Amino acid sequence: MATTSIWPGSSSFYPGDTPYGSYDKEKAFQADIEKTAVWCAKRIGYPIVDIELQDTQFFACFEEAVTEYSSQVNRFNIRENLLITRGSATGSSLTHKTVKQNLNQLIGISSQYGQEASSPVGGDMKLYSGSIACSNGIQTYDLQNASVTTLESGTPGTDPIEIRRVFYESSPAMTRFFDPHIGSGLGSQQMLSQFGWGSFSPAINYLLMPMYDDLLRVQAIEFNDQIRKSAYSFHLVGNDLTIFPRPTSSFKLRFQYFKNADRTALITNSDVSDFSNIGYDNMAYASINAPGHQWIRKYTLALVKELLGSIRGKYSAMPIPNGDVTLDGDTLRSEGAAERDSLVAELREDLEAASRRMLMERQNDEANFHLETINKIPLNIYIG
Repeated sequence: MATTSIWPGSSSFYPGDTPYGSYDKEKAFQADIEKTAVWCAKRIGYPIVDIELQDTQFFACFEEAVTEYSSQVNRFNIRENLLITRGSATGSSLTHKTVKQNLNQLIGISSQYGQEASSPVGGDMKLYSGSIACSNGIQTYDLQNASVTTLESGTPGTDPIEIRRVFYESSPAMTRFFDPHIGSGLGSQQMLSQFGWGSFSPAINYLLMPMYDDLLRVQAIEFNDQIRKSAYSFHLVGNDLTIFPRPTSSFKLRFQYFKNADRTALITNSDVSDFSNIGYDNMAYASINAPGHQWIRKYTLALVKELLGSIRGKYSAMPIPNGDVTLDGDTLRSEGAAERDSLVAELREDLEAASRRMLMERQNDEANFHLETINKIPLNIYIG
């Protein structure tokens, strides 16, 4: 039978004695790891009973306890801050840092909704312009036909596009405006030129009339177009664009579009996306407060009990003169597992109680309580 190592009663820690060495260079970690080893040994019976562990096994349990505490707190912070940090650049550590509240996620969603509107506002995709050479009497045109389609960016027939707006409308009512108050001179043409209509009207000048008079006449022209003429519209199916009414002359029909390739270009590989790449690292041991250190000590003890229970559980009893000694391996292992689960549940409960939502609810309850208290205070009565 192999000789069982017995803990000598003290430990000397050196960097490199833990499996991962995550905290070995911290002075506070070096000081507490030896003290915790002695404390755990005394809690499970030393020096009354021998402890079948080596000092490096105590050190491994202590390192695991610190890492577990850091992991639990970081996982809680990730749940709290993932919505805020999603889409931000990776690489910076958020451990022990306050993440300020912002509306970046909502602004991003609003921007995407604005991008998909009929008149895009915001978004990350550039809106390009294009045109179709329409001919007299032809209603349907293939947008992928390079002979009739011109694109600001991309090549018809090669680069898929997504049509957003088609500018096929009746001519403005102002270009067909007739004013009974017309006089003589060039005033009318000058006014039309200022509005950008050039010399569409044969009129010469106008008398000064109220603005509503012009608005009523323009509305009458537009209403007449809706009642007596075919509505200007279009029908888009696949690559085929059909326009109504049938063109009576040749002209360029302009439209706006997105490039389908720009949608896939919005996917990035360097931004925070989920639990796996948000910037939280192992906590510095010296930055953990006293309640956290106490949790780590208790968790270390639970791990030591499990480990010692597994070692002692290899043999149910050991022979001694005139009898056998029953070992408590199973008891230690079950106690350690129960204590470990209890500590994790307690920590998660404390973290949840300190969540942003719970703190806001508590603040709301306090505000309502103070308001009720103020309402119960009688008003002062002034006697003049």
